[in-house]
Amino acid sequence: MDPPPRPGADYLSWDYRVQLISLGFCVYVGIFLLSHLLSVTLSRTYASLAAKEKVFWNLAATRGVFGVQSTVAGLRALTEDSALSRDRTGQEDWSWFNVLTATGFFAFENVALHGSSAAFRSFAPLATHHFFALSGFASLVVWVTGHFLSMVTLLLEMSTPFTCISWMLLKAGCAHTLFWRANQWVMIHSFHCRMVLTYFMWWVLLTHRAEFSAHVALPPRVLLFTGLALLTFVINPIWTHKKTMQLLHPVDWNFGNKQAPPTGAAGARPAGSVKPHDS
Repeated sequence: MDPPPRPGADYLSWDYRVQLISLGFCVYVGIFLLSHLLSVTLSRTYASLAAKEKVFWNLAATRGVFGVQSTVAGLRALTEDSALSRDRTGQEDWSWFNVLTATGFFAFENVALHGSSAAFRSFAPLATHHFFALSGFASLVVWVTGHFLSMVTLLLEMSTPFTCISWMLLKAGCAHTLFWRANQWVMIHSFHCRMVLTYFMWWVLLTHRAEFSAHVALPPRVLLFTGLALLTFVINPIWTHKKTMQLLHPVDWNFGNKQAPPTGAAGARPAGSVKPHDS
């Protein structure tokens, strides 16, 4: 069996990898802060939110931007005729760039999410998938291994921009508008696509199990199987159900199942305690 394709020498350097991980971390910290500054300046809804909801608002915006990057990378892996698509255990320079910057994003997301949970004394069990995402991508950095499935995994973030738009409009009192409902429909279909994508990933794993056993280290394989099982049998079904129910009954299920404010209302209310979110 031929060895898998190798990337450029720069990506085999630990210094270069750490630089790109740090770049990803800092870029998404910057997007988080930019979201806060723009929201303070432009959004009356943002001013009415409780402190924890403001953190979630800015995290949602940051995830939305990362979702765009991830969707582009995932579609490239699936549609482009490249060494990565021809050899499911191979690597390319562009896939390394996305693995490293995604690792930086997941590191930032875990710091922000768990720091927020500690500050507000709350915890959401479903947030464990953020830990699996960071662990999985970090394992690809430590144990140099194939990138095809990691790029396809990034495509699961296709729903994130629509989730961001949905939640922000719901908080702004736009949950009964045609635009919000159209976005909700697209978001629900993207969750259906996520489920199909996870089935495709299982098919790739099963049909290329000899290659993965030969070229993928045990820790990344364990994390991949565990995370994929969690997504397939727990997270995707729960989220798809909740997002569908949210279309029929617009509520903010991230914070205590609060009813959506009336159309056009900014949702002003005292900044009291809030229930921990699920995503």
